[in-house]
Amino acid sequence: MIPPGDRVYDDDVRIAHVLADAVEPTTTGRFRADDLSVSTKPDLTPVTEADLSAERTIRAQLSRARPRDSVKGEEFGVTGTGERQWVIDPIDGTKNFVRGVPVWATLIGLIDAGEPVVGLVSAPALGRRWWAGRGTGAWTGRSLSSAKPIAVSGVSKLSDASFSYSSLSGWRERDRLDAVVTLMDECWRTRAYGDFWSYMLVAEGAVDIAAEPDLEDYDMAALVPIVTEAGGRFTGLDGRDGCWSGNAVATNGLLHDEVLARLS
Repeated sequence: MIPPGDRVYDDDVRIAHVLADAVEPTTTGRFRADDLSVSTKPDLTPVTEADLSAERTIRAQLSRARPRDSVKGEEFGVTGTGERQWVIDPIDGTKNFVRGVPVWATLIGLIDAGEPVVGLVSAPALGRRWWAGRGTGAWTGRSLSSAKPIAVSGVSKLSDASFSYSSLSGWRERDRLDAVVTLMDECWRTRAYGDFWSYMLVAEGAVDIAAEPDLEDYDMAALVPIVTEAGGRFTGLDGRDGCWSGNAVATNGLLHDEVLARLS
């Protein structure tokens, strides 16, 4: 068996783009639709017909292109038992999608032997994609043919750093509000870009820190390779690398230990 660190994922990156191409007509076609159907899941989060249809489309494509791989999606759980697992969030930012805010994306990640190795974020309402495969760097553009490399910033002081978050309520619920407000006060600038976009801005070097207190692996799996291949770090609040801690801290790397110390 070839260790994940020695494997090449170029074909998987291309498949991720094919998946994004296949699902975009569904998501963009229902965005801002007057008759969009919205319901509430047991966890009280919204789900739309577009979420369900998009995940079905991706699963159908993967069943043909990667039949041996397992799939985990936000809406339909886990199917298959392969060591490689595609992790899908059909619409990250569903609340934005429902309200007509263009900050939403399809997240497509690949986990190999327990490690996130491929990630693609497709935000068609913003006209952007971001993607990475292990060892190939991080990229952005509308498609593979228009790719430009991206890299994290070189900011090394909190007083010069830009910090993006999603909301303060989650931090309050986990008794970390004082810590995150203190960190915000130490930073040069704070903005609530939210959801996937905070992390993509870290990968591009436009933002230096992003953090959220409560996330699922399907919220993060696609983000990890993009941030790390851009030169950054992506961990949980506990400092564990990857998308396994139920929360996230992403930075340009230079600020990471200091941010973790502030939030712990």
